[in-house]
Amino acid sequence: MNIFEQINILLSGEKPFVCYAKPNETIGNLLIQNNSELNEFSGQSGFVFMPFDAGLKVVLPFEGNSFQTEEFVVSQKESSKAFKPSEIGEKLAFEALVSKGIVEINKGIFQKVVVSRKIVLNENLVILDTFQNLIATYQTAFRYLFFHPKVGLWMGATPEQLVKINTNQFETVALAGTQLYSENVVWETKEFEEQQFVIDYIVAKVQDKATNLKVSNVKTVKAGNLAHLKSIITGELTTGLNAIDLVKTLHPTPAICGMPKENTIAFILKNENYNRTYYSGFLGEWNNDKQSDLFVNLRCLEVEENKINIYVGCGITKDSNPEKEFIETENKSMTMRNILVVNA
Repeated sequence: MNIFEQINILLSGEKPFVCYAKPNETIGNLLIQNNSELNEFSGQSGFVFMPFDAGLKVVLPFEGNSFQTEEFVVSQKESSKAFKPSEIGEKLAFEALVSKGIVEINKGIFQKVVVSRKIVLNENLVILDTFQNLIATYQTAFRYLFFHPKVGLWMGATPEQLVKINTNQFETVALAGTQLYSENVVWETKEFEEQQFVIDYIVAKVQDKATNLKVSNVKTVKAGNLAHLKSIITGELTTGLNAIDLVKTLHPTPAICGMPKENTIAFILKNENYNRTYYSGFLGEWNNDKQSDLFVNLRCLEVEENKINIYVGCGITKDSNPEKEFIETENKSMTMRNILVVNA
């Protein structure tokens, strides 16, 4: 029985599991929980699934559960159809939210804020066909399918590493700026500023506690049909900064909320008018101070009965244009829309 056949049985039996593949890998990892209990994370090793802000901090423990790996043999399916663009009401509401963010920036409340929206498609998703498309299409991303009967079903292909930890060595990324990918990407001042905000924030938060801190040059990277600016930040943990402290320091990063963090989170919770839940939270392998591999939950969708929720956001600075930011979220939504298979 291959990994996809097992997933089909697990979904039918409502058994908690996660199936995932790391960036640029074709090995599928399947962790199956042997009961339906909801395990709240308190430092134990396992696959963690964490919310953006408040909410259940979930872990599927490695210990006592089934874990297996298998080379993915993927059967790609034709995606169902070209989904209609968002309605004019959604467009105007999001542009108003962006404008409100720009007003707060000009008042000096914060320097950057990341606002988001939920796109709801009234469709019945063919889960396994869509997941196979996702695996095959976004090979440079962290791809996953997570299910717990008390949490729901989520799927995504995130380009953003939160942090990778190997004993006392850590690596994180500053990822910002978005546009449709082309061979000759040209970035504007706004995008370089956005990127520098993220770098400065991460460095400021860890430089007094970590050692051998290094920041790579900014480069353009491709994620699906999009281009982003990326820098890699590396360092060493110390007695004053253990692995769990580092994660608490980094999450949420300016790439998903803005800066300063407290002010932007307050703005998001007051003005987005929906609950992000696990969108822009983080997920991945947690092994305490040994080897951990965590990713920010971006480019993702949530499956409900006869409904697909796609989550997208964008970074706002003083130079942002509300209509352009709306278009950016439409472009980001295509990461998920392009691979969907739905029942007719």
